[in-house]
Amino acid sequence: MKRLTIFILWAACGTANTFAYSVGFDQIQLYMDSDRPLTASVWYPSQTPLLLERIAENAAFLGTDVVRVGTPLAGQFPLVVISHGYRGNWRNQNWLATKLAQDGYIVASLDHPGTTSFDHSAQAAAQWWLRAGDLSRLLDWLLNESYLLPNIDANNVTAIGHSLGGWTVMLLAGAQFDRDQLKHECVLKNNPRMCGLMPELGLDQPQIGEQTGSLKDARIKRVISLDLGLARSFSRQSLRVLTTPTLILAAGVDIGDLPQAEESGFLAQYIPSNNRQYIVYPDAAHFSFMQLCKPGAIEMIEEEEPGDGIVCQDGNGQSRDDLHQVMYQDIIRFIQAF
Repeated sequence: MKRLTIFILWAACGTANTFAYSVGFDQIQLYMDSDRPLTASVWYPSQTPLLLERIAENAAFLGTDVVRVGTPLAGQFPLVVISHGYRGNWRNQNWLATKLAQDGYIVASLDHPGTTSFDHSAQAAAQWWLRAGDLSRLLDWLLNESYLLPNIDANNVTAIGHSLGGWTVMLLAGAQFDRDQLKHECVLKNNPRMCGLMPELGLDQPQIGEQTGSLKDARIKRVISLDLGLARSFSRQSLRVLTTPTLILAAGVDIGDLPQAEESGFLAQYIPSNNRQYIVYPDAAHFSFMQLCKPGAIEMIEEEEPGDGIVCQDGNGQSRDDLHQVMYQDIIRFIQAF
C-alpha cells in the first residue's frame, strides 16, 4: 500500500503539466475475403478537439470521451494492439486505449469471434489459433490499407492482452501451444477454471485446420500480458528461447481460480530474465485490469447475473482508478524502454 501511495503522488506531480492529445475514435469491419469477419475499434491522436462523445459506458461501467472519426493528427505515432479476455470485448481496455492515445499512441482492439461477449459460437471459440490470427489480420489492415497508415510507426508495435488476451499475445511473441504438456499439468494440478476451458477452446484435442508450430508475428516488437490464463499450455522450451521483450503484469489477489503464481509466474519462471519484466500488484484482482465500475455496479450486476459482480471487485479495498495509474506508468515505461 505504501509503494502504491508514494507512486501515485509522484506520478501526479510528474504528469500534471503533460499535454494530452484529443482522442479520435473509429470502428471498422475487417472482412478481407474471410469467413471470420472482425469488428475493430481504433483510438488515435486527433487534431479535432470537438465534438466529444462518450463511448464504452453503460449502467455498470464508466466510459471515456473521444471525438468520433476525428481528423488524425499529423506525424507518426507508435502502434498498440489489444486483445480482450475470455468472453470480453473491446470496451474492457477502453480506459487503457484512451490513455495511450492521449499520450501519442495509435491503438486498435477487436472482438474475437467465439470468445467475445457478442459472439459465443462454439465452432469459432474452438479455433484457438485464430485469436492470434485476428491480431495479425488487424496489423495487416493497419500497416497496409488503413487511412492511418501515414501516421503509424511500423517499427514500433506493441501487443497487449488481458487474461485469454494475454495468452493470445504470448502466441504472437513466439510462445508455442503444447497440448500434451497442458494435459499433464492439468493432471498434476487441476485448476477447474483453466483446465475446464480446454474443450470449449479446442485445446483438449486437435481441431480441423489447426495450425502447429510458431504463430509469432515479427512485426510486434514487444508484448504485455495482463494477468493471463492458460500459461501452462506454453511449451517450456518455447518460453526459454523467447526473444520478444515481455512485460508480465499479475494480480496478487487470487479470486479463487486463477492463482498468478501458476499463470504469470509460469511465464516468469521460464522466459529469460534479461528479456522480461515481472510485476505483481498485491492489491489488484484479475478484473482490476478492466474498465472502472460505477457506484452500485456490484449490486446491480449481482441482481442480473449472480456471481458476476466479481468483475468490479478489487483487492484490499483499493481504488481501481489508483491501480490503473500505477499499471499505466509501468506499461509506458516498458514500451519506451524496449
